[in-house]
Amino acid sequence: MFACRLCRQQQSWVRLLKNSLLRKSKVGSRLETFPEHRSRSVTTWSPLASAFNTRPKRRLEASGRNVGLFGMQELTSPEGFAEAQRASVQEAEELVQEAIRSPTSADIVVLFDKLSDALCRVADLADFVRVAHPDRRFAKAAEDACINISAMVEQLNTNIDLKESLQRLLDDPAIFSAMDEESQIVARLFMFDFEQSGIHLEKAKRQEFVRLNEEIHILGSQFVQGTQTANAIEKKRLPQHIQHSFAVDGDNVTVGSLYADNPSDLVREAAYKIFLFPNPNQSQLLDRLLDSRHKLAKLVGFSSYAQRALRGTMAQTPENVMEFLTMTGDRLFDRVTKEIELMKETKKECNPHNPNIFAWDPSYYIGAARNKRYNITSAEYAPYFSVGACMEGLSLIFSNLYGVTLENVEAERGELWAPDVLKLAVTHETEGVLGYIYCDLFERSGKPQQDCHFTIRGGRRLDDGSYQLPHVVLVCSFSPPRPGAPSILSHGMMENLFHEFGHAMHSMLARTRYQHVTGTRCATDFAEVPSILMEYFANDYRVLKQFARHHKTDQTLPEELIARLCASKKQFSAFEMQTQVFYSILDQMFHGEEPLKKPTMELLSEIQNQYSCIKHVPGTAWHLRFGHLVGYGAKYYSYLLSRAVASSVWHQCFEADPLSRDTGERYRWDMLAHGGGREPATLVQNMLGKKLSNEDLVQALLEETMEQ
Repeated sequence: MFACRLCRQQQSWVRLLKNSLLRKSKVGSRLETFPEHRSRSVTTWSPLASAFNTRPKRRLEASGRNVGLFGMQELTSPEGFAEAQRASVQEAEELVQEAIRSPTSADIVVLFDKLSDALCRVADLADFVRVAHPDRRFAKAAEDACINISAMVEQLNTNIDLKESLQRLLDDPAIFSAMDEESQIVARLFMFDFEQSGIHLEKAKRQEFVRLNEEIHILGSQFVQGTQTANAIEKKRLPQHIQHSFAVDGDNVTVGSLYADNPSDLVREAAYKIFLFPNPNQSQLLDRLLDSRHKLAKLVGFSSYAQRALRGTMAQTPENVMEFLTMTGDRLFDRVTKEIELMKETKKECNPHNPNIFAWDPSYYIGAARNKRYNITSAEYAPYFSVGACMEGLSLIFSNLYGVTLENVEAERGELWAPDVLKLAVTHETEGVLGYIYCDLFERSGKPQQDCHFTIRGGRRLDDGSYQLPHVVLVCSFSPPRPGAPSILSHGMMENLFHEFGHAMHSMLARTRYQHVTGTRCATDFAEVPSILMEYFANDYRVLKQFARHHKTDQTLPEELIARLCASKKQFSAFEMQTQVFYSILDQMFHGEEPLKKPTMELLSEIQNQYSCIKHVPGTAWHLRFGHLVGYGAKYYSYLLSRAVASSVWHQCFEADPLSRDTGERYRWDMLAHGGGREPATLVQNMLGKKLSNEDLVQALLEETMEQ
């Protein structure tokens, strides 16, 4: 209840916290090798761009007072986590007693939020450190702190006296109705978290809730681990001429991926059938996970896990989600059929005897068709996207839209966890510093290979009227700069960077009274809107020409080049969207009112054959590799719905003038400033001047698939 809603990438104990909303991470592709140019290097980069285009020479053990990780004075050593945890728990216990003794008043919401903040102050930071700190002593100490604080959260979630103090406020119409909308929403959220924890149940059922919750956490972790496990097959069962394509282990070959980009049809087919061969243990884990989720939802009064998961979202109900998804799928069918025919034509040139498109073919032949039509490679455009240039571009966008700049500031001794992390101050032209973004952008041994956004400290209004500045971390895995050569990005990696900065700026620009609902701590299907919107800026030449410069020649990115790139991405967008619809419907069915009425394999086959133009391959179990079933349970649709909303906002508000200050200010104060403190559908309606129906959302997605 009292811990924050964190990033989808944070896959640990936070699933135990009843108000956690997992954020989506986008995994960037590996950086290609690009040819060296003999021309001169750019010497006119801004200080911000220069900071990211050269490798920092900072030494973490430099002299001066050690301020501790993120400036938390206790964290000068791994042992400091225990001290920080004790201080956090002591403060929380004092706030609990104050909240219980407090007379019925609106101040109870402030006390609850202070209690949440006291725990999040250590919990959020520790959850990042445990996965990202290169010193395993720090990582282990952080993990222990996570476990211990989660135990206290469980106690708070079942503290009846604490719940009753909040209930008295909700039951007093005179006081409650006089509260502002954000306070009312936060009060209801805290009560919902109590209810989701089964506090209102009799003792035996409450104990059953705790058992199911623990079981769901364990099963989910085991299932995700199983999605990455390679499968083995006797070498002799494969044609001899393709055995060398896989890892050989004695008499067996092991297959740990789909080999989707391998030019051999036979290699891709073998990999698909071997890697996706049903694992009985993995199937049993999924069955138990879905059954436990269903039982937990029923225990606390919901008809399905999906109904429980969708409360408070823009979609609101499973019925709305299914209407949106099925309508989208139906409208896409004809376009996807045409795209499949184009894949067949491309395949026929390579394999005239069998031009049909099978489940293992799309990725390869989509790439081949795009290359044939648009003849574009990363080597052409990536030199224009040095990390420094992209950071300069982001600062330019934010300056134009919000009057905000990104400034590289010197971190103090002990504040950082790796020498190439850079600290940015997000500074408004009149409001001053709005918060800090720590950029951990370059790969290193042992670092998570995902692009993601972590909230370290949420913003909130303090008692003296000042504002607690938010701190966030952005994690990417770009190749680091080399002497005389900056890190350069593919366009997809640049999009990912812009996407994650959309999350970061949501956190920076939010000005909520309560940290419990600040920034990205909002409904999942709304939290992705600001990040997806930033991808449109990454594809608009009017924006790109402001900063995309060749890191050797200083030449501006040619418009024709980005036009071809954007057109190539549109070419098979209907097929790619149909795949997301299929995944989302499967997720809904797995978490519906009768999740195990049919075996999951049978349901997979039915849903795929009905909603995808690529039919199910008997004897394969793609869903047993779908780790998002754990992190996104019943919410995988969020990506599509968020894209529909972001598309509507872009085309109606930003497309005519993407760097308009008037539009940026309205977007900031109508949408971003409120975090989760107002109903997300209301925020969207205020921005667009109308409520988006499912018809509107579907039409927005269809327009995204239309080639220029």
